[in-house]
Amino acid sequence: MPEITSIPFNDNYRRIATEEAWASPELLQMYADLYNSGKIDDPGFDSLWGFYGTSNANRPATVRRRLADLDEERLADMDAAGIDFAVLALTSPGVQVFDRDTAISVAKDTNDIVKAAVDRHPDRYAALCAIAPQAPELAAQELERCKSLGFKGIINNSHTHGEYLSDPKFWPIFEAAEAMDMPIYLHPNTPPRNMIEPMLEAGLDGAVFGFGVETGLHMLRIITAGVFDRFPKLQIIIGHMGESLPYWMYRLDFMHNAQVSSNRYEALKPLKKKVSDYMKENVYITCSGMAWEPAVRFAQQTIGVDRVMYAMDYPYQYVLQEVTDMDNMDISDAEKKMFYEKVATSVFKL
Repeated sequence: MPEITSIPFNDNYRRIATEEAWASPELLQMYADLYNSGKIDDPGFDSLWGFYGTSNANRPATVRRRLADLDEERLADMDAAGIDFAVLALTSPGVQVFDRDTAISVAKDTNDIVKAAVDRHPDRYAALCAIAPQAPELAAQELERCKSLGFKGIINNSHTHGEYLSDPKFWPIFEAAEAMDMPIYLHPNTPPRNMIEPMLEAGLDGAVFGFGVETGLHMLRIITAGVFDRFPKLQIIIGHMGESLPYWMYRLDFMHNAQVSSNRYEALKPLKKKVSDYMKENVYITCSGMAWEPAVRFAQQTIGVDRVMYAMDYPYQYVLQEVTDMDNMDISDAEKKMFYEKVATSVFKL
């Protein structure tokens, strides 16, 4: 079968890609400098950006170039894949690897850079706001600024120095997101030090496995901490077909109830609803990096067709065949329009 080199735009729906990574050249240099300095004690960052930030092999070099391009090459790649519109999100680990003051400054700078790109190409891009969880109150202020500038949500690259948003000290971020009706995209990060070692020694710490395990854990911590009981209108988006959580919902409901009722863990308190209820009411899922019909259809059947949407995971995954595979799914035309266009339009208010 010949390799697909171009896919026409679809007349029946706009293909909106909702997890498309970017980084400024300045930020990429900061990652390289941080790695080369040896001043950060984070094996996950070293694994991720020691490879993508410094290797001259074809894959990392191509990813670096595409991350930094918000104009000609990215738009040409979108055109070739038949992608009408992209939601841009600052690549992992975003600003969360830095110290507090640096993170605050870099978040503002990167938001200004991506806002300029959206202004240059308003018919092709929208953007998610980067925040510094290291300063939750100031993160809420930056979100308010981004909201006024037309940003469509928040990008949070999972843990921040091994800390999770389930800790109440971070809840001003949830409070602001709910008040401003801004969804949070909970994107993977490499697992923190206390989780990564057995994955790292097997080469499984990144997107192949570790990302999904770490982010699925983060999402589950948010649910079981009672975040959605406190902020019932809050919406969180997770990629990669839900970081495995849809396929565990039955067992999560059963075991969460069993452990709460037996008072096994101090950390597990009664919730107003089942874990699966929060998945169906407060969580959206994208197919980023998982263009696989059985997984997409299972998520649609269990979470709802109005909660599953398309993403490509550019530039880390840019395979035109995957667009064709999604076009050819055995679902109705109305469901394809929901998947590619209507869910994203609704949640991001495009």
